[in-house]
Amino acid sequence: MKIKLANTDEVIEVYENETLYRILKRVYKNDYFKYLGAKVNNKLKGLCSKDFKENDRIEFIDITNPDGHRIYVRTLSLIYVKACKDIYNDIDVSINHSLNKGLYTELQYKHLVTKKHLDAIKNKMQEIIDAKKNITTYFLSVDKAREIFSAQGMMDKVEMLKFWNKDTIRVYELDGYYDTFYGYVAPNTGFVNKFDLRLFYPGIILNYPTREYNFELPEYIEQKKLSKVFKEAEDWGEILDVAYVGALNKKIVNNEIYDMIRINEALHEKKIAYIADEITNDKNIKIVLIAGPSSSGKTTLAQRLSIQLRVNGKKTYAVSLDDYFVDRHLTPKNEKGEYDFETIKALDLDLFNEQLIDLMAGEEVQIPVYNFKEGSREYTREPVRLTNDHIIIIEGIHGLNDELTANIPQVNKFKIYISALTQLNIDRHNRISTSDLRLLRRIVRDYTHRGNNAIKTMELWDNVIKGTEKYIFPYQENADAIFNSALVYELCVLKKYAEPIIMEIDEDSCFYSERQRLLKFLSYFLPIEDESAIPNTSILREFIGESCFR
Repeated sequence: MKIKLANTDEVIEVYENETLYRILKRVYKNDYFKYLGAKVNNKLKGLCSKDFKENDRIEFIDITNPDGHRIYVRTLSLIYVKACKDIYNDIDVSINHSLNKGLYTELQYKHLVTKKHLDAIKNKMQEIIDAKKNITTYFLSVDKAREIFSAQGMMDKVEMLKFWNKDTIRVYELDGYYDTFYGYVAPNTGFVNKFDLRLFYPGIILNYPTREYNFELPEYIEQKKLSKVFKEAEDWGEILDVAYVGALNKKIVNNEIYDMIRINEALHEKKIAYIADEITNDKNIKIVLIAGPSSSGKTTLAQRLSIQLRVNGKKTYAVSLDDYFVDRHLTPKNEKGEYDFETIKALDLDLFNEQLIDLMAGEEVQIPVYNFKEGSREYTREPVRLTNDHIIIIEGIHGLNDELTANIPQVNKFKIYISALTQLNIDRHNRISTSDLRLLRRIVRDYTHRGNNAIKTMELWDNVIKGTEKYIFPYQENADAIFNSALVYELCVLKKYAEPIIMEIDEDSCFYSERQRLLKFLSYFLPIEDESAIPNTSILREFIGESCFR
């Protein structure tokens, strides 16, 4: 049988029942371990797969591919959990969320985790990696999987399987230890050779290579403020009694979800009111800057914060950064020679700062309107004059970067970072990525409000992520307040909107593997059909529709 190898653009002969792993080792010999998975006609496959046929196009993927990178991180996570259990027997390990350029994890151990424990785990991980131990893939019946996980004390997985809608589930086995992961892992432990562990009380940070550091281990940057927000999210999860998807699905089945929706929305409102009180109590604050990644809910937060400030006796005035773009021919260009509208240099910072100072001083100011069709500013608005009780609210990608408001004294500014920091995970070892949640929000919003299909959204998403990493994430810790816009129930609502949009992607698309990944992810959630409990002020309404702020 012949297949086309996309990596080298050559046709090669393969044997009947030969796995992708064997083909990989035969073709790439000593360099085979660089590749973590494969795409067969745009469909992502694990290396243990034999699921291909004559004339299929096969592309082996490495860590530079997003799917390859996910396989790397999952494999490393499996090794980490196995090492912890080898050393401390029945210890429970939780992989909670991304933090400090890695994964924040916690060990349910009788003693405080120390550097001694950390070194022991690290050495054990390296031992497992150096041994190149096989990771075997099984497709087990749900009953058999439930039996195994129950015996291993993994009741979070047992609960999740109660709502599994297929007859079998893919389970990985490493040296007698069984686990499930949301996606593929490498066929043996030798494929992941770069990692590090750091103490971060009360847990451990598992670091791995990242794209922004050319897939080397990143510089360790401690995110203390972000860590506190994740802790707050965990506390909210306890209040709502939903740490994992199984518990959330159970609330839907038991018709307890609507009370939980009301509590979750109340927690949001309470947090926004607290931030408004903090701003109001500081008489020096004249400007509020809101920044966050795409689809984090900036627009709704700005509107709800404005209402809470008005409740406190303040007046608010919104200023859009879009109106301060330089004329198009003056816009900086990126390395591809294209206009870079994401860079802060695309804004007329001098004019922006000058007008902010005038507004704060009570001067009459004519705010420009940017004509995107013509690529230039126009002055068609009536002049505006603000009073001493006014708070200027600005939302935009560069809000946390002090260069944006370089001429405004720090004492007059209050900076808010907003992101969807999920407090819910699939189970102890499978976290829900914040970028996945935002992507699903954007897919739904782009389709519902902007007429874009899923492919169009995905085409733009990589640049969105790069812009976030470049212009937003480095300034997170500059924030005076961080608002977590994630709602624990929202994926159960987004599911019924997102699934039909994503299913429109056909097998010929380069985004077909992403289609399959997102549909697999959404399959863990039961849908919430009745949306009447979701208020029209909810951040979720910004994406699914019927928001009172649109």
